[in-house]
Amino acid sequence: MMSGSVLTAVAVALFAVTYVGLMAFAKYRAFIALGSAALFVVIGIMPLGEVFSAVDWNVVMMIAGTMGTVALFIESRMPARLADLLINSVSTVKWAIIFLSLFSSIISAFVDNVATVLMVAPVAIGISKKLKISPVPSIIAIAIASNLQGAATLVGDTTSILLGGYANMNFIDFFFMEGKIGMFWIVQLAAIAATIALFFMVRKHDEHIPDVEIEQVNDYFPSLLLLGTILLLIVASFIPKQSKPQNINGIICVAVYAIGVFRSIFFKKDLDLVKRSLKEIDFFTLLLLAGLFVVVASIENAGVIDLVASFFSRISAGNKFMMYTVIVWFSVLLSSFIDNIPYVATMLPVVTALNVSMGMEGSYLLYFGLLAGATLGGNLTPIGASANITGLGILRKEGYEVSARTFMTMSVPYTLAAVFTGYLLIWFIWK
Repeated sequence: MMSGSVLTAVAVALFAVTYVGLMAFAKYRAFIALGSAALFVVIGIMPLGEVFSAVDWNVVMMIAGTMGTVALFIESRMPARLADLLINSVSTVKWAIIFLSLFSSIISAFVDNVATVLMVAPVAIGISKKLKISPVPSIIAIAIASNLQGAATLVGDTTSILLGGYANMNFIDFFFMEGKIGMFWIVQLAAIAATIALFFMVRKHDEHIPDVEIEQVNDYFPSLLLLGTILLLIVASFIPKQSKPQNINGIICVAVYAIGVFRSIFFKKDLDLVKRSLKEIDFFTLLLLAGLFVVVASIENAGVIDLVASFFSRISAGNKFMMYTVIVWFSVLLSSFIDNIPYVATMLPVVTALNVSMGMEGSYLLYFGLLAGATLGGNLTPIGASANITGLGILRKEGYEVSARTFMTMSVPYTLAAVFTGYLLIWFIWK
C-alpha cells in the first residue's frame, strides 16, 4: 500500500505523462486518456467501482445528441440558405467578411464550432472564386468568430457543456443568473469589440459582390428539432434543482436526435441520412471525455487538485483580483497552444478548490474567467482551436498555405479585443 505522498507523486507523474501524450499525439488522444484511466485503476488510485460514476454522462449525452441533431440540420441545407440570404444583403467584400463572421458566431452559439466553419466556409470560397480574390481573410474571420461564441450558451462548445455539468448550470443560467447577466451577454459585448477590430483589419476590401443563387432547403424538420432542443433545455431550466431528474439535459439532447433518426428511417425511408448523421457524431471526443473524467477524478482522489490549487493561491497571494487575473490570462496563454477540453476538464475541480480556500464558495467569478480565457484564448494561434485547424485545412485544399504570422495578424487583435472586454465585464459583474 503506497503512502499518501508516494500516491500523490505517482498520480502527478502519470498525469504529466498523460497530458504530454494528449498534446503530442492528437490522433490518439482518446486511447491515451482511456489507457491512463485504466492505469489509475490498476495502481489503485481510482477504485474500479467508482469508474462509471466518475464519468459525467449528462455531458457525454448532451454532446452526442447535439452533434447528431446538428448533422441533420446541416444536411437540410438550411444553414447554407441563411448564409446565401445574408450575402445578398451586402454589397462589398469587407461587409461580407463582417457579416459572415457574425453569422458564424451566432450559429456557433448553438452548433459545434467545427461544424459551423464547415457550413459557412463554402460561401466565402464561392465568393472569392467569383471575384478572383483570396479567401484567406474570410475563412480566418469565420474560424475565429465561431470560437468566440462557444462560451455563450450551454450547448455552444464542449467547454461550456463541461462547465454546465460540473457547476450544475442550466440553459437559462448562461443568460441570467443570480439577478445578473450571464456569459451570453458578456460574450455578445466581447463580440462587438472583436468585430470592431476585425472591421479595421478588412476595411480596404471594397470589391463589389454580385448576388448569389439562394440554396434551397430540402427539409425543414431538422430546424424544428434544433429549436426544440433549445426550447426543451430552457423548459428544463425552470425545474427546481432539488427535483430535477438526473442527466435531464443529456436525455433531452439524445431524445430529440432519436426523433430525427426515427423519422428518417420510418417516414422518409432514408437510412443513408441516418448513417451520415451518425458519422458526424464525434465518438472519438466522447471517448476522450470519458477517459478524462476518470483521470481527473483519479488525481482528485490522490490530492493533486489541492496541490495545484495551492500553487495558484501562492501566485495570487490570496488576492481575489489577482487570482481571477491569473486564471483568465493563464488560460488564454495555455489554450493558445493546447487543446482546451482536457485543460478545462482539469481546471474545473481546481477552481472549486480555490473557491473553498479563498472563502468564495458559490461564486462563479473564477468559473466564468476560466471559460472565457480557455474558449477565447484558442483564437490566438492557428493550432489553438479545432475550428482554426479546420479553416486552414479548407484553405490548403484550395491551394492557400497560410503561415502562422498571416493568421495571427488577424487573430491576435481580434482575440485580445474580445478577451479584454470579457475579462473586465466578468470582474465588474461577478466580483
